[in-house]
Formats: sequence, structure tokens, C-alpha cells
Amino acid sequence: MNGNTSYVAQDDRFYAHLTVTETLMFTALLRLPNTITKEEKIIRTEEVIMQLGLTGCKNSIMGGPFIRGVSGGERKRVSIGQEILTNPSLLLLDEPTSGLDSTSAQQVVSMLREFASEGHRTVLVSIHQPSSKLFYMFHKILLLSDGNPLFFGRGNETMGYFSSIRYSSLVAVNLCDFLVDLANGVHLGDLDEERRKDVKQHLVLAYKNNLLNRLKEEQKLEVDRNDNGSSQMDNDIGQWPTTWAQEFSVLLRRDLLERKHESFSVMEVGHLLIFSFLCGILWWKSSISHIDDQIGFIFYSNIYWSLTPMFTAILTFPQERIILIKEQSSRMYRLSSYFIARNVADLPMELALPSIFVTITYWMAGFKPTVGSFLMTLVVMLYNVLVSQGLGLAIGSVIMNPRIGTVFGGIVGQAFSLASGFYIRNVPSFIAWIKYLSHNYYIYKLLLRSQYKKDDLYQCGANVSCRVGSNPTIKNVGLGNEVISVVVLGLLLVGYRVVAYIALKRLRETK
Repeated sequence: MNGNTSYVAQDDRFYAHLTVTETLMFTALLRLPNTITKEEKIIRTEEVIMQLGLTGCKNSIMGGPFIRGVSGGERKRVSIGQEILTNPSLLLLDEPTSGLDSTSAQQVVSMLREFASEGHRTVLVSIHQPSSKLFYMFHKILLLSDGNPLFFGRGNETMGYFSSIRYSSLVAVNLCDFLVDLANGVHLGDLDEERRKDVKQHLVLAYKNNLLNRLKEEQKLEVDRNDNGSSQMDNDIGQWPTTWAQEFSVLLRRDLLERKHESFSVMEVGHLLIFSFLCGILWWKSSISHIDDQIGFIFYSNIYWSLTPMFTAILTFPQERIILIKEQSSRMYRLSSYFIARNVADLPMELALPSIFVTITYWMAGFKPTVGSFLMTLVVMLYNVLVSQGLGLAIGSVIMNPRIGTVFGGIVGQAFSLASGFYIRNVPSFIAWIKYLSHNYYIYKLLLRSQYKKDDLYQCGANVSCRVGSNPTIKNVGLGNEVISVVVLGLLLVGYRVVAYIALKRLRETK
């Protein structure tokens, strides 16, 4: 929608952990133009909160399917608040009372009526079977049947009009039910399909003959009386309300606020600590003499910190799809600023949790006790996480279905892990090329290189020492070509995100 027009969808989607104030504040910072100062945007947000009667819940979180938050009526008012922040001339709403109780529905419609009465504003609402109270709150009613108009005018004129064209009720009936029946072609309880079609055709023809010309004349007079201007706020909005840097800053703050609740919860951190200490105990003080055990832990860590961030990332954009489409339709921000801010906001969790894991398990498991080897292991593991996250973002953006994306991601993850050289040494030549697409293969090589050199010795039998380079598993993977591994991983890290971005652009263009 442009600056003069705003649209409120039927479904209310928000970031679950943001408060009412934060939700409206971030919208104001992104949608209001730079000609308005930040302080004025804050004031505008507070005005909207008061106007919508949200003061009592302004510090409550929005909530979601599994997170308790504000009520349904309050969520709907927040949705409306996001759109009236820009003071639009035309506000469109798709069934704003759907799912609300009668009191909440009346509050919403009353608020919309007040908004329409302030200045030159038009509020257009689609609504199914409103109560009698709601029906008479609207200034004018447009009755549609299969997209064709049957009546347009004041609510108290409806019965008189339909009676004049011989469509009146013989018994006392709820006016809204009567109009819905007419819109469906039902008159006097006659449900015959052919007669219903005849009723609809007759009502459409009656509208054209009795109302259409009069409405055109009234509309012409109305246009002549009103000026064609709109509010200054609207006229100041150009293609993008704010700069790219401002968009990135606001979106990053919003994402960090939302992600901190998901990432650093007591349950998440507690699970990681228990898991890390469990791994450390199982591999307690292993040494190079038990090289196969160490290699097993290295590969396990590689796969764990590949699959975990990948599956998390697969859900990222599908879960935000509706919000993204809504905000892109309102031209709140550029897709590039959203995409980069979302990636940067993920870094604290994506990097902090594996760092804790490596720090605990590395020293407990008895790996090479040097700072250099530890730092190399840590950096490679973080590299693994970032590449895996990129793969998940690409899968999620292309498929955009959480269930299908998760299944496909599982297939890709299993294929990459099987091809990495740990489980199978003699892979058939016609499928051996898969390992060169697998980031797990390159991560595995680098992790092994952080611990071993070809000439290191380990006990491979009773009083027998062997070179590490001759170990069957290590020999199969190899300890060289570190630079190639780093370069390939860098290409994958960037390439996966480019695929994700292109897929999101396609989503924006086809929405």
C-alpha cells in the first residue's frame, strides 16, 4: 500500500516477545519519514496507544500460538495501530471483528468510526454477519453478492429499498440475517438453486436501475466539495521513508529483542550445559593413544553443530513469511536491510552456544592442550555453524514450507554426513562427488588438522607405534589442503545466503 492507503489483514501476526509499545514503536521508526524526528515518532506512538485504548497493556508482550500475550481484541487494535500511524486517507480492513466477542468487536468498530470522523478519512471494512449494534454503527453499507453490488447507502435505508423492489420479509427477522439471505439469493426461505440465481440477477439489475445513477451524481458532488489533498505526513513519504542504515539499525534492534528470548532462555542454556558436560564425561581425558575415540567425537561434534543450526534456520523465514509480506507491502524497509539484519541478529546465539560447548568439551575430552589448537578448533566449529545456518536459510527460503523444508533438510544433512568420510571409506565412484558439495567434509578435515599432524605417533598395538597419517580414517580424509577447505567453505557461506536472498526476492515479487 502507498502512503495514503493502509490495509489491515484478517490475521494478526506479530513478533511474539515484543511488547505492544515496542511493536508500534518499531513500526513508527520504519514507516514514518525522516522529516519527522525520532522524538516526534515516539510521541506519535504514544498518541496512537492512547487513541486505541491500549495504555493498560502497552508493556505486555504480543504473544503467539504457544506464548500467552494480549487478548484478541487488543491484538486487532495493535494491527490497526500499525496502519494508522501514518495517518492514511484510506484504511482498508479485512474482517476486523472475526474471532472477537461482541464487546471486543464493538470496541474495534467504535474506534474505527471515530478514526473515520477525524478529518478527510475513509474507512472501508469487509464484515460477515455483523450484529445489529455493529450494523448501525457504519455510516454506509455496501451489500455484495458474488462480487456484484446489491445495495449501497445508509443502514436505516436498507429495508425501505428492498421493500420498494418487492423483497421484504413477511415475518420479523434480524436485518443482518435478511441481507445475508438476499446476498445468497434466498428470499422467503426458497432454497431452490435456479430461483436463487434468478433472485441474484434481479437484485443486481435493480441496483443498476434504481441506485447506480443516483450514487454517481452524489459521488460527483462529494468530489467537488472536497479538496484532493492529503495530510502532510502522507505527502512527505517517498519511495522509502528512511535510509538503508536507519532501516538496518531498527531491524537489528527488533530482531535482537525477539531472538534473545528464544536463544538465551534458561531451558536452552541449561540443555547446552548438561549436554556439554555429558560429552566431556563420556570422552573424559581421552588421549592420542585412543585416536579412534577422539576422531569419533570430532566427527560427532561436526555433525551436531551442523544439523542443529541448519534445522533452526530452515524455520526462520517460513515463520516470518506473513510478517515479511505484510511489511514489504507497506514498503517499511528494503529487503536487503531486513535480510542482513536478520543474519546479524542470529550471530549472538549461533556463535555463543557452540563456543560454550567447545570450551567445556575440549579440555574435558583431553584434546591437544595448546591455545593455538583450541582456538583453531573453536574457529572451525563456528565456521561450521555459519555455513550450516546459510544452508538452512537457503532451504527454508526456497521451499517456504516448514514441514517439507525440514524433511528435505534432513535428507541433505544425512547425505552430507554420510559422504564426509567417517562412516564409509570406499564410496562408489559414481556418487563419491557428493563429498565435495558437503561442508561437513571440509569441516572434518580442518578439525582433524587442528589436532593432528601426519608424523604424530600413536599406539596402534601392543608396544607398536604408528604415524597418524597412516590411520585408515585420517588417511581416507587427508590432513592437507587447508587453504582449499577454507576457501570452499567461504564460498558456501556466501553462496547459500545469496540463494536465500534471491528466493526471498521472488517471494516479494509473487506475493
